[in-house]
Amino acid sequence: MSQKIMTGLDRLIDEKGLKEKYSGNIGYLGHSAAVYHNLELGLSQMIKTFGKKLIKAFGPQHGFVTDVQDNMIETADHIHPHFKIPIHSLYGETRIPTDEMLSNLDTIFVDLQDVGTRVYTYITTMSLLMDKCAYKGIQVVILDRPNPVGGILTEGPILEKGWESFVGHHPIPQRHSLTIGEVAKLQKKLHCPDCDLEVITMKGWNREMHWQDCQRHWVNPSPNLPTPESALTFCGTVLFEGTNISEGRGTTRALEVLGAPGIEPYAFTQKIQKEIDQWHLEGCTLRACQFYPMFQKHSGQSCGGFQIHPTDTKKLLFWRLGALALREFYHQQEFSFEWNDKPYEYQFNELAIDFINAGPSLRDWVTKNGSLEELELIEDKGKQDFLNLRENIVIYENQKR
Repeated sequence: MSQKIMTGLDRLIDEKGLKEKYSGNIGYLGHSAAVYHNLELGLSQMIKTFGKKLIKAFGPQHGFVTDVQDNMIETADHIHPHFKIPIHSLYGETRIPTDEMLSNLDTIFVDLQDVGTRVYTYITTMSLLMDKCAYKGIQVVILDRPNPVGGILTEGPILEKGWESFVGHHPIPQRHSLTIGEVAKLQKKLHCPDCDLEVITMKGWNREMHWQDCQRHWVNPSPNLPTPESALTFCGTVLFEGTNISEGRGTTRALEVLGAPGIEPYAFTQKIQKEIDQWHLEGCTLRACQFYPMFQKHSGQSCGGFQIHPTDTKKLLFWRLGALALREFYHQQEFSFEWNDKPYEYQFNELAIDFINAGPSLRDWVTKNGSLEELELIEDKGKQDFLNLRENIVIYENQKR
């Protein structure tokens, strides 16, 4: 049964006594998806609550107003045209806040809607901010929000040592099952034990809940996640950022569709569906389709492929589905598959797919046309260490694995 939950921001604003304890100057790291329960922008509510004590704000990748597309498209510092306060970019000339950015601050509130996948850069931005705030003696308060893909299922390999990057900051799987507040606790435990951290928890959220259970409107946390379903499929379709196969950017269903010019969608989709049935992957239907990106990969060309339609969000293993699709796209003969060798999230050597997947294991599995059993071994490596670590940081009920 779905129920309306209260985010950390809702509680800070609505509950008596919570906001009174924060004295001194305040900063706020947020974006367009950080909204109050009535859809008012979080920054607006924070200014109403704290007035002139809120002296500056910060924005992550895609900008504070969440209008910037794609990898390594930076935003600049500016004065907000309506609120008239400085907005500092943490995805611009620097991704680590400078001393000047943090000057005169006593507390920073972090209010970011994450999507539960390791490569989504907001958890790295928060972690780098925590590092610097620990050094500067600034309190960090996380206004927790739901993990829209749930808090139970974990998927994909654990980050391999030596593959740390802006899309791989923590030793967690691709689908990590943590809220952003829980990731903050992990960051404190592993990297900055001296950080003065507080998490204002949610009310009404438990680990079994997905977005549709929360009775909240979906606001794009980044430009190419248009629906709650795209947050689910993203865990698997993000792998295709490491290839020349379109993941639907430039369409209205980005990261829900996959395809390329010249692929006949019906036979190709039937082949993958047969593999899905043999692997006993439950919870989705693949619909063969053509789509026509207006920008990014294969702009202006008709692409053949499929759309992923989740039918049971509590069962489907989206990373595993993405790995299977990647293997099939690699070995098909209708389109010349290539790995993406362009710079990816400030990594200028090695292949993008290896940073996305936290090491070369998946790429090796794809090229050798590996089996399900071999893929399970990739996922199992280091998983128990993560689950043991997770036990000490989870906040909410139903702490199933």
